[in-house]
Amino acid sequence: MDKIFVEGMRFYGYHGAYRAENELGQRFNADVVLEMDTRNAASTDELEDTVNYALVYSLAQEIIEGDAVQLVETLANRLADRLLEVFPPVQGVTVKVTKPDPPIHGHYNAVAVEVSRERRRNEH
Repeated sequence: MDKIFVEGMRFYGYHGAYRAENELGQRFNADVVLEMDTRNAASTDELEDTVNYALVYSLAQEIIEGDAVQLVETLANRLADRLLEVFPPVQGVTVKVTKPDPPIHGHYNAVAVEVSRERRRNEH
């Protein structure tokens, strides 16, 4: 299966299990991999036959900058489900949501959740 990557999207949201996260907010990054057969898009050279990258960004922004949730897992799952809903040609999606500055002690680069979802056979 072919893959389309939308990487390094950056957002600011108010998600987290702690009050300070909900009040002050923090940075979130998102990476998306969409699996689909791109041959039709390549042959027609038409945007409507593939994934619109700007719309992928807008959907990620809507979810990550939207209503506050406690868990990064919730954000990743919501985005994966929404991408499959909006783009019928996509057969599978991997979403990684990274929280670069979580309120935990220690030395680390970031924490992240990555989810992969496939379209069910009877979905289209």
